[in-house]
Amino acid sequence: MNHPHIDVPVIVAWGAGVDSTAMLIELLERGERIDMVLFADTGAEKPETYLFIPIFRAWLADRGVPSEIVRYVPRRFKNWPAYRTLTENLITNGTLPSIAFGRGTCSLKWKVAPQHAWAQSWPPAIATWARGDRVVKLIGYDCGPADDRRYAEVRDLDDPLYRHRYPLREWGWSRADCIARIERAGLPVPPKSACFFCTAAKPDEVRSLPRAQLRQIVLIEARAQPRLRTVEGLWRKTVLGRRGAQPRPGSMTAFIRAEGLLDSAEIDAIIATAPRSLTRWQAAVAEEVAAEGMRPAMARWMTVFDAFAGTPDRIDGAPGLFAGLRRPH
Repeated sequence: MNHPHIDVPVIVAWGAGVDSTAMLIELLERGERIDMVLFADTGAEKPETYLFIPIFRAWLADRGVPSEIVRYVPRRFKNWPAYRTLTENLITNGTLPSIAFGRGTCSLKWKVAPQHAWAQSWPPAIATWARGDRVVKLIGYDCGPADDRRYAEVRDLDDPLYRHRYPLREWGWSRADCIARIERAGLPVPPKSACFFCTAAKPDEVRSLPRAQLRQIVLIEARAQPRLRTVEGLWRKTVLGRRGAQPRPGSMTAFIRAEGLLDSAEIDAIIATAPRSLTRWQAAVAEEVAAEGMRPAMARWMTVFDAFAGTPDRIDGAPGLFAGLRRPH
C-alpha cells in the first residue's frame, strides 16, 4: 500500500452502517492507509447490526486491518442503579435521548467520547499529539441530503487533535453508491446504523423491530412520561403526513399500539406496572448504596423486565421479583 505521511496515524470511525462500511471497503481497494477502525457500542443497536459487526470485523482482519469495539463507561450516577448502556441510562434516569428535546445528540457522549478516550491511550496518537500534529479521522458522510446537513454542522470546526476527512464526499458517493459497493464486495448490506429507539427512525424501522425492543420502547416512554412537557414521546411531535411526509404520532408507543405490533393488554401492563416497580427497586438500591456501598446494576432489573414484559397476566407480580434483585446472587 502507498502510505503518505507515514507518521500520521489514521483512525476510521465505523458506525457499522452502510456508509462507513462502504467507505472502508473502497479505501482498502484504493490502497489508502488505515491504522485502526473503531466502533463505539451504545448497547442499543439493532439486532441486525450486532450480527453484522463480527462479520465485517473478520473481513477487516483477513486484510490486516485492526479494529476495536469501544464503549462509554459511566463513572458518576445521578440515580441508581448503575447503568452501562444508553437504554439503561434512559430507563434509570426516566428520560428520553437529548435529541428528542432538541438539545443536541447522544453521539457525542456515546460515540465520539469513547473513541477519543481509547485514542488517548493509543501510542501512535500519543506520539502524534506530543509533537503537535493531528491524528487523521475518517468519517463516513455521504453526499445525500441528510449527510449534507450533518456535514454543514461540522465542516468548519477546528479540532486541535484530529484532522477530519470525509472520503465519500470526496468521491461524490450517494447512499445508493455505498450499497452497490458493499454488494460488489460480496458482503451483506447492513441496516441503518442507529439505536433502535432513535428519534430519526422511520415507521418501517419500528415495524421491523423484535418484540423485546418494542417493549423496551414502551418502557422508555412510560418512564419519561411524567417529565414530558414539550414533546409527546420519542418521535417528539405528531406528523400529519403533509408534503410527502409519513404520518405518525409523536409517541412510538402510540404507533406500536395502533399498528398492533404489541397487544394493547401487554402495553397497558408495562405502562401501569414496570415504572412503579422500577422506582421501588431504585429506592431500595439507593438505601443499599448509602448503607453498604453496593453497586447493583441496571442490567439485572432489565433481565427481569425482559422475561416478564410479554406476559401481562404475570407482570403485575414482578415487583417482588425485582425486589429480589437487590443483592447479588
